Amino acid sequence: MVAFAKKLAVEKPEEVALRDPERTLSWAELDDALNRTANGLLAADLGPAHRIAVFAENAVETAIAHMGGLIGGASSVPVNFHLTAEEVAYILEDSDTRVLFVGPETAERGIEAAREAGVETVIGWRCEAFEGVKSWPEWIAEASSDDPPMDHAPRPNLLYTSGTTGRPKGTNLPPTMFAAGDTVGEHLESVAKGLFATFGTHGVIGPLYHTGPLSGSRTLVAGVPVVILGRFDAETTLRAIQDYGIASSVLVPTHFVRLLALPEQTRNQYDLSSLKWVAHTGAACPVDVKRAMIEWWGPVMAEAYGASEVGTTCSITSPEWLEHPGSVGRAVHPFEALVVDDEGKELPPNTEGRLYFKDATGRGVVYHNDPEKSAAAHLRPGVFTLGEIGYLDDDGYVFITDRFSDMVLSGGVNLYPAEAENVLINHPGIADVACIGVPNEEMGEELKALVIPEDPTNPPDGAEIIAWVREQLSTFKCPRSVEIVDDLGRNSMGKINKRKLRAPYWESN
Repeated sequence: MVAFAKKLAVEKPEEVALRDPERTLSWAELDDALNRTANGLLAADLGPAHRIAVFAENAVETAIAHMGGLIGGASSVPVNFHLTAEEVAYILEDSDTRVLFVGPETAERGIEAAREAGVETVIGWRCEAFEGVKSWPEWIAEASSDDPPMDHAPRPNLLYTSGTTGRPKGTNLPPTMFAAGDTVGEHLESVAKGLFATFGTHGVIGPLYHTGPLSGSRTLVAGVPVVILGRFDAETTLRAIQDYGIASSVLVPTHFVRLLALPEQTRNQYDLSSLKWVAHTGAACPVDVKRAMIEWWGPVMAEAYGASEVGTTCSITSPEWLEHPGSVGRAVHPFEALVVDDEGKELPPNTEGRLYFKDATGRGVVYHNDPEKSAAAHLRPGVFTLGEIGYLDDDGYVFITDRFSDMVLSGGVNLYPAEAENVLINHPGIADVACIGVPNEEMGEELKALVIPEDPTNPPDGAEIIAWVREQLSTFKCPRSVEIVDDLGRNSMGKINKRKLRAPYWESN
């Protein structure tokens, strides 16, 4: 069945195919695990949606559950392991999940969520202490090791957004992110021809509930060893790159910031010459951070801008970025970028407005069980937005300046928080910052800066911060108030839920 694993088990019996901090699997062991996982799910009642969910931290088993599910004809739902039981239950019910996989860190919440959602089968690894969880080793052992059939259709992941506008929205992994093939066999052959397959060992550094790390883990199909890391630690990541010869990976700007924060002596002691391609996505990367990473790691950085709903809409390599610093790249097939005003009229280059993309396939954004939200994302059929404000330069490179939902309307003037944030982040006393709109009796809204200080014991003065920004921006673009905070709630992809940050200030209005 898993021809790539069987073949490599003969050719490279000593090579580790898949590893995490706890376990290593050879190609033969991987072949057996995938066979049994696929057969176990083929024998299970997965309902009309053929849905399973994986609610677990990074581990060998997490990757096998997803890939075995794909081979076994299931559509797997990657669930953010930070979610509460109530939040997980909503996803399980909305997706019509029939089998839930959990790890030891998520078992308690997973059991409760399954109970609330009516999911009868919960399978877990290293979960012996929890009642209501079927042991992964026992479940694997009970399943057949025979080669499962490969003639059924592959089913894409069902992904759930972070839910910044209410309940999380489900969306199938789009065609641009899901390899071709009418059968699982054809699909695996297509996966093996993917970009990451052209390099060497792949490192899974981000959480496997995100599309980038999850897609990268499938590089196994090309016969490429995969190293799965646990929760992010900067020096551990450098050590793994050196020790395992990691050639490709997917990271986010938050990772870059933490890596650059390491002492220079620590950074310099690791050999990173194996790196050939490092894709990054998630939040916008500050210009100085990306430039520093290119200077350190070389021109191996490749930015992918897009969303779970549509995949990558723009991309840019390191050489291109150095010529167009701050850009997220040019639109890639089948997308075309355009910027429009508030009435939907297309704007010329170098004019800021609402960023939209035309999908040549006509698909655009499609949300699971929610045609109204699908329609709301479109200017017209096939022309959709990811909610960003930006512009195109004369060469067609896209620059993001803010989000629609983040815009602050103060005294009839549109304020874009990113402008102030980009200045504030360079203040020597500020480690991180987010600007939001809060109530102002006279102006309707005013801009407030929420600041995490570099030294919590000696934070910078608010008035001094505002004066510092006013030296670099027009007064009306600057925050009127500053609040020192401990946390901005960035998720693992570096994104901030501005709606959540604003809520406490508007509750009494």
